[in-house]
Amino acid sequence: MTRRPAKPLAALAALALLAGCTAVAPDGGFGPVADTAAARIGARPQLARDDAAARAISDTVRTELERPLDMDAAVRIALVNSPALQATYWNVGIAQADMAQAARLHNPAIGFQRMSGQGDVEIERSLTFDLAGLLTMPLAARLEARRYDAVRREVGAAIERHALAVRLAWIAAVAARQDLDYARQVNAAAEAGAELAGRMTRAGNLAQLDRAREQVFHAESAAALARADRQAMAAREKLARLLGLWGADTQFTLPQRLPDLPAAPAELRDVERIALERRLDVQAARADAQATARSLGLTRTTRFVNALELGYAGKSETGAPSARGYALSLEVPLFDWGDARVARAEAIYMQAVQRLAEAAVTARSEARDRYLAYRTAYDVATHYRDTVIPLRKRISREVLLRYNGMLASTHELLADAREQAAAVNAAIAAQQDFWTAHAELEAALGQQVPRNQHKEHAE
Repeated sequence: MTRRPAKPLAALAALALLAGCTAVAPDGGFGPVADTAAARIGARPQLARDDAAARAISDTVRTELERPLDMDAAVRIALVNSPALQATYWNVGIAQADMAQAARLHNPAIGFQRMSGQGDVEIERSLTFDLAGLLTMPLAARLEARRYDAVRREVGAAIERHALAVRLAWIAAVAARQDLDYARQVNAAAEAGAELAGRMTRAGNLAQLDRAREQVFHAESAAALARADRQAMAAREKLARLLGLWGADTQFTLPQRLPDLPAAPAELRDVERIALERRLDVQAARADAQATARSLGLTRTTRFVNALELGYAGKSETGAPSARGYALSLEVPLFDWGDARVARAEAIYMQAVQRLAEAAVTARSEARDRYLAYRTAYDVATHYRDTVIPLRKRISREVLLRYNGMLASTHELLADAREQAAAVNAAIAAQQDFWTAHAELEAALGQQVPRNQHKEHAE
């Protein structure tokens, strides 16, 4: 009869064995995050788990760099090669390990005490289990599972933010190269103009004032060329940092110019709804509020049993029969009734609710603002493409014809070249603004926006 207490201990041991069977995924749970990113932004991140994975990533990067680097290739490289993103990816593995740990009981505690005196020996043995952990384990496991989901969304949002930064850096780098190429052309033309003005002045066919204008234009174009060269280098280096490139890999080739504008802008209905449904930061804030609510329930359940332990106890003395029984300890709520912990949990929950509201308000506002910026940038860029630049070309042709017919002076010809250069620079800037607005709109909505849009509607 004295050995029956071993049965409940055997049951507790079985529960502990089952709890210990909760396994950690080999990839740390990153697979679903990679799948979501691939579906949302068209590029799949990869976790560098070991040397083999790192070598595969290096081979992928070098393959991508063999041809001129377009925007999509830049994003693909960044998602597998950026050290900053790789560090963020491991947050998923940490959260998944915490979730697995929450489904496991604490290890039992074994106690042994031996006392002797006056020829007698007294031995006490104990085996203690965390009963409070057993009672709260289902709730704690659900809480960690929700936190794991929230971390996956947060990492997904970090991936999208980095992809946006890469797109913006690529646009800036290509535009800077385009500016540099045109600045070289302008400087060469200004140098030729200054030389022509000098010859005509020496021949008495051009006033000193007009010659000075061409000389200062040449000097200013040389300074603009130096600035354009520095800007192109800085933009290229920023892109290389975001891609995680170094050494020989930084000698990648960029396209000579930005992509052409689409035939028509994307027509998006209800951008606020799209943002609320698709943005991962909103989903992460919602998951955080839900997890905090569950945490509040857990606090109310365990505020009186957070120090409850149950175990087996055995005692034997020299010359006396062995004694067996249970050891039970319970914290008595004499001074702390747990109301402070409940109040703290409620405050944290209300804080999470307000952060969710803030995320929703921000998402709505950014969706409206980015869509308006996108449409405005498209209108301005097409205005330069379809109206300003064609008119400038027409004027240049007419001035050249008049100059050849001796109806226009050299000063008018050179002045037209200066005005045309300013128009081309403004057109390049407008094209850069459009593609920047396009990338920011995708980030604000949490979905891709077609780049070659015709008259159909997209949602």
